[in-house]
Amino acid sequence: MNAAGLFLSGIVEGFYGRQWPHSARLAYAGILAGAGLNCYLYCPKGDPFLRKRWQEHWPAGEWARLAELSAACARAGVAWGVGLSPFELYRDYSATQRRNLRDKVARLAELEGPILAILFDDMPGDLADLAHRQAEIVADVSHWQPHVRLLVCPTYYSFDPQLQSHFGAMPEGYWPQLGAALPEGVDIFWTGNRVCAEAVAREDIVAIRDALARPVMLWDNYPVNDGAVRSEHLYTRALPDRDAGLSELLTGHLCNPMNQALASLPALAGLAARYGTGIGEAALAQLLGEQTLHLLRRDAVLFEEKGLPGLDGGERERLAAEYAGLPGEAAREVAGWLRGEYRFDPACLTG
Repeated sequence: MNAAGLFLSGIVEGFYGRQWPHSARLAYAGILAGAGLNCYLYCPKGDPFLRKRWQEHWPAGEWARLAELSAACARAGVAWGVGLSPFELYRDYSATQRRNLRDKVARLAELEGPILAILFDDMPGDLADLAHRQAEIVADVSHWQPHVRLLVCPTYYSFDPQLQSHFGAMPEGYWPQLGAALPEGVDIFWTGNRVCAEAVAREDIVAIRDALARPVMLWDNYPVNDGAVRSEHLYTRALPDRDAGLSELLTGHLCNPMNQALASLPALAGLAARYGTGIGEAALAQLLGEQTLHLLRRDAVLFEEKGLPGLDGGERERLAAEYAGLPGEAAREVAGWLRGEYRFDPACLTG
């Protein structure tokens, strides 16, 4: 499908830690289409061939699975693409590295996805000319692949001060310089006033649009639970506290799901209700299992507000056994989370 001009709504698989099984990714092609959503961006931080080892190609088996996922989304009418994070490329954009990048995006074009993202998030950014270096990279990609819809995530993708704490002081004028230097038509990701924003208001989006002098696409870090604190919780309430009418200010709205693919669906139902046809209770019951959905509704507040730290060992094991006794992958995801199988590993940040 042609993604040009579409308001993109769907998911950005962009979390750290344990990755989804291939079967879940394939299932999401049909789930998104059935919910009236139109986009799936593949960019898990755990895929080394997108980040630290971006110059390398995937082994044959992994490449075949990506091709299968792209084809499944195409059949479903879902715009699919890859988010490439060429780690700190802007520090050394030499002729050799430029050729490496050209070769990589040419290989990605073989997947025939209508979307391509260049992601500069979660990298050191304390360079005076950071915006212009990043814009040069994106301009080259735009020249090499003029027929794809190009998205970019800045290094400073939120007003959240923790980004400067982790990745260095933001260069003066970074946002207006980036907005002016990027090619026309390139979408810019934004997560809101915080990396994981509890709420997104119209005035928040107006503020960054004014700074960039161009619109943004919302990379919504809900219900993602990949960090040291958030991995101790499950977020299953429908997408909360997003102002009505945001679509008037955005070029798209993509949610970053949890490490638990099927357990993310009750939360993503809120996105589908906002932009698509929705995911009704009957559909959720079919996808998760009727009893699993019932238990998740029962335990939603407990899992979100107290999480694993608020459960003693006996209660955790009792709940894990209850979910493990149910059929289906969603129940196994929740049981595994309760038993610590998704515990945050700091090593995932350096992979």
